[in-house]
Amino acid sequence: MCAKDCLDSIDQGTPLALGLQEVATSTGLRGVPTATTLWKIQAKPQEACCNHRLGGGGSKTLDTRDAPMRLRRPPRETLGPIAGLPGRHGASLPSARQVTALLRVLLRHPNPEPDAQQWRSLAQALTRGDPLADAVARWMKDAGLAHSMPMLEAALARGVDQVPAAPEVLKRFFAQVDTPPHWLDVNLLARGAQASNLAGLAGTDIMRDLALMAGYQSSAINRTLVLTGALSRGAQRRLAETTKWWVDCTTPGGMARFAPGFQGTVRVRLMHALVRQRVQHLPEWDAGWLGVPINQQDMQATYLGFCVVYLTGLRFLGVWLRRDEVHALMHLWRYIGWLMGVEDELLFDDFTQAQVGLYRNLLAQPAPDDSSRALGAALMNEPLHTPYGHRWTWLNGLRGRYERARHLSISRLFLTNPSMRSLGLPGHVLPWYPAMRLPWNLLVHETARRLPGGLDWLQGHGQRQQQDHLATMFGRQTARLGSVDEAGGMPVIPPRQAEPRKRTG
Repeated sequence: MCAKDCLDSIDQGTPLALGLQEVATSTGLRGVPTATTLWKIQAKPQEACCNHRLGGGGSKTLDTRDAPMRLRRPPRETLGPIAGLPGRHGASLPSARQVTALLRVLLRHPNPEPDAQQWRSLAQALTRGDPLADAVARWMKDAGLAHSMPMLEAALARGVDQVPAAPEVLKRFFAQVDTPPHWLDVNLLARGAQASNLAGLAGTDIMRDLALMAGYQSSAINRTLVLTGALSRGAQRRLAETTKWWVDCTTPGGMARFAPGFQGTVRVRLMHALVRQRVQHLPEWDAGWLGVPINQQDMQATYLGFCVVYLTGLRFLGVWLRRDEVHALMHLWRYIGWLMGVEDELLFDDFTQAQVGLYRNLLAQPAPDDSSRALGAALMNEPLHTPYGHRWTWLNGLRGRYERARHLSISRLFLTNPSMRSLGLPGHVLPWYPAMRLPWNLLVHETARRLPGGLDWLQGHGQRQQQDHLATMFGRQTARLGSVDEAGGMPVIPPRQAEPRKRTG
């Protein structure tokens, strides 16, 4: 119903219309609107997809009484900041409603809105860090990085039992990370990695142009990046290191105890703890407004970006994973999130429940600010500084401009005009690349799945694409993550350069 009527609202001969019609037809979903219609809906987020109005005084309301999951206009706003908890929580609900409009349309849940207890619980997560990792960070500071780093690296590489004179704080930390949670299924981890590889370059595009770019709309999460000098170090390095970690985690076998994905995740967790320890004592950090740096709420949002946002975005690029593949990928990221220090009650195995969790989390996030524009613009221009390795310099420049336009077109498919402006992105961009890529990906993937050995070919081909992309990002340098000791010595913006917080919304 809704997909058909919405598709009628754009020119039916365009690639975008044909591609979206193919998605709606091939999947049997009745709630897949066009990009044009989604933009209209997101411009007025209080109106749900299957209940939106078109036109002015003579507008027509679409009758969706027989729809399986009708999205109703939410009642009068009952959410907002909670006394005694960080003031950022729910302080920008009009902006948050706009940011979550697309996700709200796609949700297949009768009532994703949080109740009072769920809303309070989410706010309390702003006050919690990662006690085990924080204790290790305090020990590293007291003992000195020159003494503590070799012990930490030895425990990672060989096990804490092989480290003479390891302190109790380090033993307690590794006792947790070395003991798999009771719900872990190793077979699902391998299948989840294979499912992630199926996406190939579509996966790296979604992680960059949707998960990372849209995530910069949270000014509170950005605050830690700003205070640790992320803007001065450049988007290209930050993106390359994040991609390196993601590829390590999603390589089959990458989350085994001594594999690169496992070790990289533990390093990132300890880097977060060192940053948390350093930033929370700065005079520029307002705990009453922001909570704890890199807190549980923000860590949940980041973890859900790697699975929920990833899976959602892939569908718009024509990569439709099967139900068992989605479940396996969710299980993989549940384990990665757990190892990263996210509390168990904030993790999900079920995709729909995870969508609801992300929706509620994003409702609580504050509005974009100047840091959103700075980080968004830096990521937009990152392709211009990537070492593509062409022999002629002009070819590098041409490739950079093409990649910049391509990535912008992917972001444009998901972001409204206000979101584009808030991220410092041009609003005149059209989603030309997804419109072309969606039907091609659908054709390749669905055909390969029906051929003998086709699924294995898709997985292997996609993994090679992701590895080649990573190599391009690092150029002639060896692909590596930033080390824990680098986090311990992160530069901090002098007080006069720190941006004042903006309580918008």
